[in-house]
Amino acid sequence: MVTGANSGIGRAIAIHLAGKGHDTYGTVRSIDRATKLLDLADEAGVEVRLVELDVADDDSVQRGFDQIHAEAGRVDHLVNNAGVGGNAVAEECPTSLYLDVMNVNLCGAVRCLQAVLPRMRERGSGTIVNITSITGRIAALAQSPYVASKFAFEGLSEGLAQELAPFGIRVVIIEPGVTKSAIFPKNVDAPNASGAYDAHYRRMFQFYAAGLAAATNPVEVAELIHHAITTDDPQLRYAVSWGGRQLVEGRASMTDDDWVALGAIEDDDDYYRRFEQLFGLRIAP
Repeated sequence: MVTGANSGIGRAIAIHLAGKGHDTYGTVRSIDRATKLLDLADEAGVEVRLVELDVADDDSVQRGFDQIHAEAGRVDHLVNNAGVGGNAVAEECPTSLYLDVMNVNLCGAVRCLQAVLPRMRERGSGTIVNITSITGRIAALAQSPYVASKFAFEGLSEGLAQELAPFGIRVVIIEPGVTKSAIFPKNVDAPNASGAYDAHYRRMFQFYAAGLAAATNPVEVAELIHHAITTDDPQLRYAVSWGGRQLVEGRASMTDDDWVALGAIEDDDDYYRRFEQLFGLRIAP
């Protein structure tokens, strides 16, 4: 069961898992808009069964999982992939945007896992795969609502792993960097009302411009998920895609003073040079 299966990472996961022999369901907000997903699945010679489901809505999630349980009888692996972006600095971000992003990226996953966990507990098996982001480990510039939702999702997932360990249910956290995905071209908002945060937005967009130029295929994420749900030697967290490992490891090796000092650099070129020193990623234009 893959949420947000209509594009990008979710679509790649659904098609790849179907190709590995899994009976795969993918959730989409509108089946009428899922023609590319169906065409690509057909080209791959696999079937992805579609379910209309909006993770932001309680009733929609309940109806969708009722349908899946009625048809399939069980969900062995839930992949919580559905998500939205959110650009803003904290000073100028309306609380409504924090709530909207959190409702999809965090609460959407909670709605879905609550729909499958009772039956997984009864069976003593199952996997919850939560696709967070490297922004759940490193606070990316000018994306405060997105970062907040992903940090929260990381915390929920880490706690969930302990909660479910006694019941034989595996929890997997996937932390993608930059992949070829539809979310990035759509993520162009820069609500810089005061004009004080020009450098923050400029550097954030330059980071993604560099990442998109070298973005990895989302199939890499799909392959990792198949490994994570089938391996006999699982781990809790997996960083993947462009920048994933470098950003997670770089932040872990930095002091907090280094982190704050990076943000204080005034000149863009100096910022990009220091960023490369700290993370091993060249993001300069």
